[in-house]
Amino acid sequence: MNSKPGAREPEAWSLDEHWPALLSSVADQVTEGVSALQNTIDLLLSKGSISKQEHRALSIPAERIKQSGVSAQQIHRFYGGRIRQSHEKIGMADLVEGVLQERKKEFAVLGIEMRRKLKPVEVLIDPTVAHTFVNAVLDWAMAFGSRMDVRMDINAWPQHARLQVRASNDGVPPSSNATTDSLSWMLVRQIALAAGGIEIERLVTDEGVSFTALFNRTVQAVDGISAVDLSDDHSSMFKSLSGVYVLTISPTLQIRADVRDALREIGISSDSVVDFRQAREAIVSRMPNLIVVDSAIKDSGFDQFRRELLREVFEFPFVEISPDDSSFDMSGFGEFSMAKVGRGNIREALGTAVMFELAKMM
Repeated sequence: MNSKPGAREPEAWSLDEHWPALLSSVADQVTEGVSALQNTIDLLLSKGSISKQEHRALSIPAERIKQSGVSAQQIHRFYGGRIRQSHEKIGMADLVEGVLQERKKEFAVLGIEMRRKLKPVEVLIDPTVAHTFVNAVLDWAMAFGSRMDVRMDINAWPQHARLQVRASNDGVPPSSNATTDSLSWMLVRQIALAAGGIEIERLVTDEGVSFTALFNRTVQAVDGISAVDLSDDHSSMFKSLSGVYVLTISPTLQIRADVRDALREIGISSDSVVDFRQAREAIVSRMPNLIVVDSAIKDSGFDQFRRELLREVFEFPFVEISPDDSSFDMSGFGEFSMAKVGRGNIREALGTAVMFELAKMM
C-alpha cells in the first residue's frame, strides 16, 4: 500500500467480499460474550446473590442471544462448506422425537403446547445435519405461536419423507422475535441447500405459520392406507372403530337419519346438528374423529369452520354428502381433499368412505 503523505488509498476492499468473515467474527464474539455472562449469572446464584427466579429471568434472554450467535456460526459453516457430511440411513421419526424430548423443559418454560404425529420413515442424511435442521425449523416456527404441531410421514406423491411443522397463535400477537426471514430461517434455507435433497416451503398467515420439508433421499416408505382392507367385509375394522365418534352437519332430516344408520352398521356412534353454529357447540363438548357435511351448506361458512377446527387438531377428515345420488369419490392426499358420497348412495358407500378417511389418519 502506498503510504506517502497525501496518497490515495486504493479501493480494493469491499464489504460484499468480506461479509462472511464479518458474520463469523460477530457470531464468535456474541457466543463468547454470552457464555461469560452466563457464567457470572450462575456464580451469583451459587453465592446466593440472586434468587432462582432472578437467575431464570436473566438466563432466558442470555440463552436467546447465545442461540442467535450459534445460528450465525452454523450459517457461516454451511455456507463455507465447512460441514463434513456422512450420509447414513436415519429414522426421522426417532430423530424428531429425540429433539422434542431434548427441548421438553424449554417448551414447558415458554408455555408451548407441543403435539406430534410421527410415522416411521428412513432418509439418507447426515445425522448431525438432520438434527440441526429440525432444531432450526422449530426455532423459526416457535416465534409465531405457542401451539405447535409436528408431523413426520410420507408424502403421497412423490413418495418422499415429509416433515410438517405448524405454529398457531390463537389470535394472540406473535413474539417480537417473529421475523419471517430470521436467523433461524436463514439457517433452515442454508442447511436445505447444503445438504441437498431437501425441498422446503412455508406459509405465513395472521393465524401462524406452516412449514413443509420433503426429503428426496427417502429409503423406506410406510404402508399406510395400502395395509387397510377396504373390501365389503368390514369385520376386521370393528375393533378399531369401536371408539370412533362422528358428527354430521346437515339441515335435512333424511340425510342425518341415513348417515346415522349407515354408521351404526359399521359400529360407529354419531350425533347430528343442522348448521355450523351448532357444530361448534357440539365440538366443545366432544371432539369427533370425522365430520360428515352436507354439500347444501358447504359454501356457507365451511372454510371458516374448517380453519377453526384445524387450530385444535393438526389434520382432520371430512366426508361430503353430494346432491348426485350415485356419486362416490375417495379423497386424495392433499390437505383439503375430501371424499364425496351421493345422497342416494349413503347406505352403500358411506361406511367405506369413512373407513378410508380414518385409515389415512392412522
